[in-house]
Amino acid sequence: MRDFIHDDFLLSNDTARELFHGVAARQPIIDYHCHLPPDAIARNHAFSDLSEIWLAGDHYKWRAMRANGIAERFCTGDAAPVEKFAAWAATVPMTLRNPLYHWTHLELKRYFGIADLLNSNTAPSVWESANEQLRRPDMRVWGLLEKMRVEVVCTTDDPTDSLDAHRTIAASDCPTRVFPAFRPDRATQLSDLVAWNDWCDRLAEVSGHSTDDYAGFLMALQQRHDFFHSMGGRLSDHGIDSCPSRIASPDEAQATFHRARTRREPITPSDAQAFAGAILVFTGHLDHDRGWTKQLHLGALRNTNSRMLGQLGRDTGFDSIGDQPQAESLRLLLDTLDQDGRLPQVILYNLNPADNYVIGTMIGNFQDGTRAGKIQFGSGWWFLDQKEAMEWQMNALSNLGLLSRFVGMLTDSRSFLSYPRHEYFRRVLCNLLGADAEAGLIPNDPALLGDYVERICHRNASEFFRFPVAEKKESGSGDPGSCP
Repeated sequence: MRDFIHDDFLLSNDTARELFHGVAARQPIIDYHCHLPPDAIARNHAFSDLSEIWLAGDHYKWRAMRANGIAERFCTGDAAPVEKFAAWAATVPMTLRNPLYHWTHLELKRYFGIADLLNSNTAPSVWESANEQLRRPDMRVWGLLEKMRVEVVCTTDDPTDSLDAHRTIAASDCPTRVFPAFRPDRATQLSDLVAWNDWCDRLAEVSGHSTDDYAGFLMALQQRHDFFHSMGGRLSDHGIDSCPSRIASPDEAQATFHRARTRREPITPSDAQAFAGAILVFTGHLDHDRGWTKQLHLGALRNTNSRMLGQLGRDTGFDSIGDQPQAESLRLLLDTLDQDGRLPQVILYNLNPADNYVIGTMIGNFQDGTRAGKIQFGSGWWFLDQKEAMEWQMNALSNLGLLSRFVGMLTDSRSFLSYPRHEYFRRVLCNLLGADAEAGLIPNDPALLGDYVERICHRNASEFFRFPVAEKKESGSGDPGSCP
């Protein structure tokens, strides 16, 4: 019997197999959005065991384990690493038809050459074999990135981050180019004024601009944006449930900022939303003027379990898809930026598949002919980065826009073992196109289809983001205390 993860995994027709093996499989990876820790890349971290590299921080696996009746101590608690791994191995057979089953076995095969199905019986041998391999120098962080042919990684970084790790990476022999991405979410989080004011103080410290008034606050944000650019940053990112329903005028934003900074009174939800809208417009102008791409991650309902939020904190697996209205507030933001000709390149990531056609049509409203695919419908995200939802996203984009201009897949992951998700996406893409070609819905033209696949897997992203072309060692020369 052939291995579960075999050469033609997910490829159900001859054309798909030709496209994947002949074109998609040899494309390098541009991972333009992820949550990999840059300090681990900087020190070329060596992992102690399979539990550390595979289970630590992986809330996808923790959710499955909890659903399988596994106690919390084996997810986020104090159980020994081998016990946590055994608990995951016992859960894997229960994940049939969940993408975790595919990802688990792709990762074992691609990184460790292990073809066995993971379960309680195979767990000891998998644990021993993987841990032995992790002791090799080529299984440190740089080797893992090189093994997967990762050309570019964009991490997700707060504006107050020093980016010292990025400077170290740029001066190192890391085979992958690594750039920061600007994530200013904390600039608008007025629901906790103590934390927000502490963050403003930190912003003032690192930028050299006073944040006691609104004008200084904006100057500080711009200085950090400039600094990120000098360090190779070419993308910003915002994780928001939905776009604000209104956008504050400069005078209104200044008044809200003053009340928040002096803590004279709580900020109403309406005023907080309008202030967030003003900051999104301001950072959108910065993105446009620097030639960056703005990413909007829309539609999550975060931290739904208040008891577990208090016990474990954020990003521990208690988030879900939200059902917030998206269309009108998204139109307001894009239109406001477009009115003065300063709408940057934008990627819209949608977490609720019910909004796929909203996003698919909205991007067409703001394409302006200046760049192919200027406004993008981003790849299946979070709960939607699996076969069925990837197909939904690509079908919606195909029906309503140009799939040919799609910038393709990303990992959105904290794990260095997540890069087979790009392979997973490429197999799904090739299978979708191959099925259409063999059904006569599109021409079965190898040159046409091959070009299509190459574009989506690599070339579109390479051309779209315009990462620095200078030698990597020169990209970390920015001065954190000055603008270029």
